[in-house]
Formats: sequence, C-alpha cells, structure tokens
Amino acid sequence: MTDTTALDIAHAQMEADPQNDAARLRFFERLADNELFLLLTEEARDENISPELFDVADGRFVLAFDREDRLAQFAGRPAPYAALSGRVLAGMLAGQGIGLGLNLEVAPSSMLIPAEALGWLAETLSHAPQEVQSRLKEFLPPAGLPDILLTALDTKLATASGLASAAYLAGTRAEGGGQGHLLGFVDAVPGAQTALAKAVSEALTFSGIEAGALDVGFFAASDPAAAALAKVGLRFDIPEPVRASGSRPAPGSDPDSPPILK
Repeated sequence: MTDTTALDIAHAQMEADPQNDAARLRFFERLADNELFLLLTEEARDENISPELFDVADGRFVLAFDREDRLAQFAGRPAPYAALSGRVLAGMLAGQGIGLGLNLEVAPSSMLIPAEALGWLAETLSHAPQEVQSRLKEFLPPAGLPDILLTALDTKLATASGLASAAYLAGTRAEGGGQGHLLGFVDAVPGAQTALAKAVSEALTFSGIEAGALDVGFFAASDPAAAALAKVGLRFDIPEPVRASGSRPAPGSDPDSPPILK
C-alpha cells in the first residue's frame, strides 16, 4: 500500500459526507492543484500526447494517477506517461466528452470523474478576479474570517513556490470609511501578480466563500505599507523556488502551452 496522499485525504472526506459541498469543493481544488501522471499509448513527442482511452458503460475515460508508482502498479509494466497538473488536464478534456479515471484500482481515491464534472472544473478555474482601485487609510488585525478560508489560503499559497517572499492577511479601513480584508503579497516576482491573484480567487471559490470577501494587493518590501502589514497582519510563508534541473520541460508543465491531444 502506498503512502496516503492529499488526494486520498480529500477524497475520503468527500466520501464520508456526500452532502457536504465544502468537502466536495476541497477535493476538486486538490485535484486541480495536484500533479497527475496521465497514461499514454506512446512516448510524448514535443507537445503532442496520445492518452490511453478506455470505454466503459459510464462513457470514455483517460487514466491518471497522483503518483508514478501508482501508475506503474496499475499498468503492470513500464508505461509512457505525461506529468501535468489537474487544471491543465481538465482544460484539455473539457468539451470533449471524456472523463477521468483517477487512481483506478491502486488507491483509496480510486474513482471515475465524469466529463461533466471536468467541464465544470475547467469553467470554474477559468474565472479571473476583477481589478479595482481603492485608497486604504489603515491596516488592522484580521478578524471574523472563517477557519476554512485561512486553511484554504495556507494550502493554496504553499503551491505558489518562489512567486513572492511572503503574504500578510490584514483588515483594512478605506479612506471613505468602508472596511474589509486584504491579502498583501510582498516582493512578488515580475509577472506573477495575475497568477497570485487568481490563486487567492480560487481559494475563495473552493472554500464556498463569496469572492468579494477578500482583496489582494502587491507591495515592495521597502514600501511603508509592507511594514504596516507585517505589524498587524497574519503572515503566510511562501516556499522558496524549486531549482530547475535543466532538463527539457515535460508536456503540460507550462500552463501557457498545454499539450495537444492526438
């Protein structure tokens, strides 16, 4: 038996309470963020991949696993695969009438995810946060936010390796008197702002919380606002960047250049 994975845990929580929408949303968030190993008919060539397709009574499915050893255990032989995130895979399969067989026969999270559910996931992940301008008067300690959101942010930001040095969650008071909450990123790398804002938006969505409940801001470490945030805010550490191995990127590793199904 292989070690329990994040998908195993999220799947078990979903199965234990089928009527719990929050548990179901958390499972699909873990599926989107997880690296999956997609079983192929042959080795990938450039960005072209040819997944194994299986026809069963419930429809047509590709097979993917959240660990390489699980794929090898299922195949029972050396088998070609493509490593890609669940969000990329959902986007590839959306609208094609193809579902996902996840960890079939080799893990407690074994299940068939229908094409309709993958389409919903791809559509949900495509939503982008809106950009607004606001002049803030004061940062305050955060208050009244549900634990489910704090946990979701902590989990989501753990996937943002190297995109910023840290993030602080604080209450805000606007010059016009309105109050709210803001997650402020410090020293975000150039070009990462959109990805970080979308990550926060997804944390809200998959927590079942209204998107307008949290604003996002970006600050240089030298900005006085960053010091004010650090003084009163709840800090979220962001992992250091993973060093590149120098090898050729695997199909699906670049979200701006998803693999092409053959």
